[in-house]
Amino acid sequence: MTTTGDSSAAARTGPWWWERRRSAVLDGGLALVSAAECGAEGTEFARDAGLPLAVGVLFGVVAGSTLVLRRRWPIAVVLVSVAITPAQMGILMTIVGLYTLAASELPRRITGALAGMSLAGTLIVTLVRTSQDMASGDLRIGEGFIPFIAISTSLGVTAPPVLLGLYVGARRRLMESLRERADSLERELQLLAERAEERAEWARGEERTRIARDMHDVVAHRVSLMVVHAAALQAVARKDPEKAVKNAALVGDMGRQALTELREMLGVLRAGESAARPAPAPVVVPLAAVGAAAAQAASRVEDAGGVSGAGEAEAVEGPCLAELDELVDQSRAAGMAVDLSVEGEARAYAADVEETAFRVVQEALTNVHKHAAGAKTYVRLAHRGEEIAMQVENGPPPESGPADARLPSGGNGLVGMKERVTALGGVFVSGPTDAGGFRVSAVLPAGAGR
Repeated sequence: MTTTGDSSAAARTGPWWWERRRSAVLDGGLALVSAAECGAEGTEFARDAGLPLAVGVLFGVVAGSTLVLRRRWPIAVVLVSVAITPAQMGILMTIVGLYTLAASELPRRITGALAGMSLAGTLIVTLVRTSQDMASGDLRIGEGFIPFIAISTSLGVTAPPVLLGLYVGARRRLMESLRERADSLERELQLLAERAEERAEWARGEERTRIARDMHDVVAHRVSLMVVHAAALQAVARKDPEKAVKNAALVGDMGRQALTELREMLGVLRAGESAARPAPAPVVVPLAAVGAAAAQAASRVEDAGGVSGAGEAEAVEGPCLAELDELVDQSRAAGMAVDLSVEGEARAYAADVEETAFRVVQEALTNVHKHAAGAKTYVRLAHRGEEIAMQVENGPPPESGPADARLPSGGNGLVGMKERVTALGGVFVSGPTDAGGFRVSAVLPAGAGR
């Protein structure tokens, strides 16, 4: 913990202006020593000034006791020491006061001015006192040594505490600066950690959205076709047994394809696990008219391609534009009138571009099955220089069209298509047409995803 800034007030444990109790004890001890020194020197001052002895001692004790204020008012302590210098008292107070002043946060010009005043006072007093001692015969030296003694004494009393105080103050400020920098770095690291957590949470949300979108694209189309075929099978089961058998086979094929794609996707999600969990028992929900056929298809797929307890799932590549003909044929087999046209010369694109283009067409056809069964549908694919464009447009559903298969709709198909396209820097537009149908258009840059 640091004691800089706002936390310094909370870290104080001493009384009044002292931050710690030991600082108060130290200043109190120095003040007692200074008071004793000045009181003892006050006797000689009283005798020289012709004052009562008690007055001189009291004056010295009061003056020396001001050292206790050195941390609070260092300027006042130095001024008092300069004031009592002519009385030849307060050497300890002068030394400690100058040290405290130099180590404080006061401007250097103030420190230099007060140190100069103390130096000049000590020099003058020492010079006068030495001259008096020589005149009275108490000191026998050459007159040339008087300036040397005065200068040496004044520098010895003033320079060391000032230099030491400047060093200690600079070191203290450096330590405080390092503490503040450490606190700032700690706060920045904490902020970075919080931002990293936010980014991780955002990434998890994006990954959940992507997985949900992929699950929707993989399952919704084939399951929608299965429901359409099941409804047709239910309608013709008694009238046309051969067509019923054909529709049942289509349902089985689409169910196997849906289960295969779903298993492959789940295998990718499990690829990072150290050990595969045991596969749960398959749950089969039979359709009303094709229960036996769907159950047998699901059982064959589960037996042939179930998840093994050893080994890791391999990565799965997404669909490509080469599979677009097969996708359209599946919709035609479900009774939809689909017209596919391709413009421009086909070429290879990045895997993300081809998968996105395929998913857009797939989801658009799924929506036609859901909301406009029996409507004429046009699928257009255009290979251009720097982009690839696709459009799926259906007309209004015929009045005497097939019965509604009651396909559920979560309302996320168009949203998912737009997210896929915009993620690659493309443009997505959808909406009703003037003829009463619906149009889905998307344009993707050819160089996206590389």
